[in-house]
Amino acid sequence: MAEANKRIFTGLQASGQMHIGNYFGAIKPNVDLFTESEGLFMVADYHALTSLKDPGSLRTNIIENVKDYLAAGLNLDNAILFKQSDVSEHTELAWIFDCLVTVPFLMQGHAYKDKVAKGLEPNAGLFTYPMLMAADILLYDTDIVPVGEDQRQHVEYAREAAAKFNLAFGQTFKEPTEVISKAVGVVPGTDGKKMSKSYGNTIPLFGTKDEITKAVMSIVTDSSGERPENVYAIHKLLLDQSGLDKIYSNPAVKGKYKLIKEALIEDLDAFIAPMRDRRANISDDDVKEVLRKGGEKAKALAAAKMAEVRQKVGVTL
Repeated sequence: MAEANKRIFTGLQASGQMHIGNYFGAIKPNVDLFTESEGLFMVADYHALTSLKDPGSLRTNIIENVKDYLAAGLNLDNAILFKQSDVSEHTELAWIFDCLVTVPFLMQGHAYKDKVAKGLEPNAGLFTYPMLMAADILLYDTDIVPVGEDQRQHVEYAREAAAKFNLAFGQTFKEPTEVISKAVGVVPGTDGKKMSKSYGNTIPLFGTKDEITKAVMSIVTDSSGERPENVYAIHKLLLDQSGLDKIYSNPAVKGKYKLIKEALIEDLDAFIAPMRDRRANISDDDVKEVLRKGGEKAKALAAAKMAEVRQKVGVTL
């Protein structure tokens, strides 16, 4: 949990249908974060353009993923939920940061290096991506950025951009601190690999009971032990140890994988059903209105910061 009176900044990149791995790995931690802490929660739609070139899919993903977070209980009293593209100051500040950093500095970006290592040609947006992310963070005098261990570099880049600007033009930006999110561990998919849309091994987060049943019954089980490990790994996300023991230590079901899977289906459906019902009552217009209101609040904060930045760099006459 972020410290009291510290502003947090985090977000999501719209990426299609969510599964339970997404929920426990990203949605729940973010929802929990804004239960007591205040800050900004951004839909990173311009970031998505580095890889997604289908406008219809992007529009759909934005709407659907915002519904996911609202259904999961994101507290809009504490979170300013907005769309990156609704606040033009993000791309404006990113350009100014681009003019302060060097090409070799940006060449150290993990996403860029990974692309090059795979023999692929990265687009310029991916190359300068770290400075747009720095702008996202620094525009709002952010104190804390919750990230996974693999995203630590993004906050390091933001601090470097802040330091370079402050050195060149005077103290303007806070240097934010990262808080490394505690991972829930890898949520296994139906084939035992990490749950991922690209593997087609997911359990849909807002699936019907029939869809949940189909996915759970397809989970690969290890017949060499008394406990099916892939099933158990998912089940322990839902139940405490005493609840797990009632199922997995029960002599009547030990080794009977069909009965254990049926228990998982019931517990998953009981967990998902309230969120599924809430989501069904959220319309596209509801999402647009939430984003409109959030965009206005974020724009007001960003515009005030950019007025100071423009004065400092000398473009305000």
